Parts: sequence; C-alpha cells; structure tokens
Amino acid sequence: MIDKTFESLQAAVADIHDGATVMIGGFGNAGMPAALIDALIDSGARELTIVNNNAGNGDTGLAALIKARQVRKIICSFPRQADSWHFDKLYHAGEIELELTPQGNLAERIRAAGAGIGGFFTPTGYGTLLAKGKETRLIDGRHYVLEAPIHADFALIKALRGDRWGNLVYRMTARNFGPIMASAAKCTIAQVSEIVPLGALDPENIITPGIFVQRVVLQSVLQSQGAK
Repeated sequence: MIDKTFESLQAAVADIHDGATVMIGGFGNAGMPAALIDALIDSGARELTIVNNNAGNGDTGLAALIKARQVRKIICSFPRQADSWHFDKLYHAGEIELELTPQGNLAERIRAAGAGIGGFFTPTGYGTLLAKGKETRLIDGRHYVLEAPIHADFALIKALRGDRWGNLVYRMTARNFGPIMASAAKCTIAQVSEIVPLGALDPENIITPGIFVQRVVLQSVLQSQGAK
C-alpha cells in the first residue's frame, strides 16, 4: 500500500543534510510552507543552498532560516525589500552568497530541471551583469543568454489538500512555484492543510500528481492529532 504521509513535520525533514539544495515554494508569504521551514530550522541542517522567489520577509519563515545562519547561498529574484533585514545584514557582512535571477528566468530554470531540459536561451538579462560568464547567441537578429536548469535535493512546498499518494491541489495563487519545484527536486515534501481519502480529489483538479511528491504532512501538530 502506498502511503506517503508522515506523522510529524520533524520526521518529514529529518534527512535534509548539511549542504543540501532546498527549493522553498511561495511568493512572499503566499504559499510559503512555514511549518516545514520551522521544522527545518529545528533540524539544525546548515550550509544550505535555498531556491526561492525572494530572501525572506520579517522574522518568520525563510527569514528565520536565514537569521539562524543555516543558509550558505540563496538563488532568488527579489532579495531586497523593506523587511528583508536578516538577508541584508548577512549579505553586507559577506556571510551569505546571492545568485540573482530574473523572476521569469528563475521559474523557467526550475521548470527546465523538471522537464529534463539541459538549458535554454532567453533574451532576459542580455547585456547586463547577470549575463557575465554565460554563453550568448544571436538568434534571428536578437541576442540571447544561455541559462542552466536548477535542480534540488529537496523541495518544501505548501498545498491545500493532498492524499496518501501525494496528489495535491492548491489554494488560488498559493500555487505559484509549488508545481514546478515538485518536479525539479529529488524529494518533494508537501505541507498540506488537509489529508483526504483516496478518490476525494477530482482528478481534473489535481495540479501536482503524486509521482512528483514523496512526502505529505499536515501543517500543524493539532491538525495531525485531530486527523487520527
């Protein structure tokens, strides 16, 4: 019997090792798997490479992971905002590395990894510092930059509902990076608000099929206790 559900958030992230590359879903706080991030902080894993749209907000979630000095490098498209003070502090101190990637390029690099594409040419970034050291090509009179796919050891994502096979549905825009990150990681861990019986999810509405998900866990201890 296939059952990908985990009893606790801590167990779901227990094997995330030092030096791992971890994709974290979310667009700001929308779709961010905060409970899984808290469990990752508690695990103590260090020297992580994080792939995310931004560099954390305020003092919680990804920002808290950065504050705990568990992140060696971050690959993101939007590192600077009014409340990204933990990233700012460490970056200016030379204690965290940044790989800046335009948002469309970031999404396509992740998607390319999941699709098995070895790289792609994009006009975005040509003629800027972001293209430094990368192959460029003139195609039909327009300049392009070669971008590489981004693979990950783990992906932490948030969904609305999941079943024990790992099939997922999302809540509106909280979907954002979740589906492509699930396909680009060796191990995808999904934090869900509800685990439903097999067959309860309409196949036409499933966004991420279980083949891309290895672990499913309820987002809070209280919910997991109530589901028993």
